[in-house]
Amino acid sequence: MFLSVIIPNWNGAAHLPACLESLRRQRHDAYEVIVVDNASRDASREIVAAYDEVRLIALPRNAGFTGACNAGFRAARGEVQIILNNDTEVDPGWLAALDDAFSRHPEVGLVASKMLLFDRRNTFHTAGDYVTVDGLAHNRGVWEEDVGQYDHEAYVFSACGGSAAYRKRMLDEIGLLDDDFFFSFEDVDLAWRAQLAGWRCLYTPQAVVYHKLKASGGGVTASFYDGRNRLYTLFKNYPSDLWRRHWRAVLRGQLGIAVEAVRAWRGAEARATLRGIVAGLLGARRMLAKRKRIQARRRVALEELERLMVPPYEIPLAPEGSAG
Repeated sequence: MFLSVIIPNWNGAAHLPACLESLRRQRHDAYEVIVVDNASRDASREIVAAYDEVRLIALPRNAGFTGACNAGFRAARGEVQIILNNDTEVDPGWLAALDDAFSRHPEVGLVASKMLLFDRRNTFHTAGDYVTVDGLAHNRGVWEEDVGQYDHEAYVFSACGGSAAYRKRMLDEIGLLDDDFFFSFEDVDLAWRAQLAGWRCLYTPQAVVYHKLKASGGGVTASFYDGRNRLYTLFKNYPSDLWRRHWRAVLRGQLGIAVEAVRAWRGAEARATLRGIVAGLLGARRMLAKRKRIQARRRVALEELERLMVPPYEIPLAPEGSAG
């Protein structure tokens, strides 16, 4: 299977060499690497030019995380198309493990890697992401020491956008990242669309990535987009039957975020979160227009969604040779 690795980049010169060198060490031999640069002002483009095997797409302006990834998707040739943060290093067997996972599981449209911290390689960033019934998204296993508790494959809700592998056939069906998101929650939004359309997300521990958490994001900008895009994700994707069952939890979750931001009002990030919440409410009509198309493609029952939204936030795989 041919794989495409798409690296969105904005002023990431300090991180790119470690990432690109780790891709050179892959044991899989059928892949391409595409760096999409968001009009960086540092030496990013010069660094990429030193890697003859890497294709550079130089955007004339900062199109955000979503815009860069989507430009990469449109240029990519792979049957599997992978988003990889520039502040990562991947294990030499990473691509081979992703190829193997997709090959063994035709029902799977997206695959989540085992993501560990770059500077504490026995500590999790995520073992696949999940969404709780209140509509909030979380990293599974974050900050936990790796003692083998996630050394098994399982169906989960989402793949973290720092290392998310997508089957092209699924993207052709459900669409690419939503450019209205620009940055943050775009991976959760895509996972919602995939889950509703009946595609599975598989977490595979053999695909290992080390991530410099928040090295290429965070701060006031992230707080604004987090506040806005949480609401965008709910308006677009959270199904009506799930809402009727859990609306109190959803409102408590959103109100809790707003109250916490008000209490921390003196902080710039808290004020950015509140501005994001207001922007999310103002954008509700645009998201609700998209909701109609997404919900019309739904092919999965309420109970199946809920299984991924309650502990342990995974669905075990059927034993080999058994049905289901």
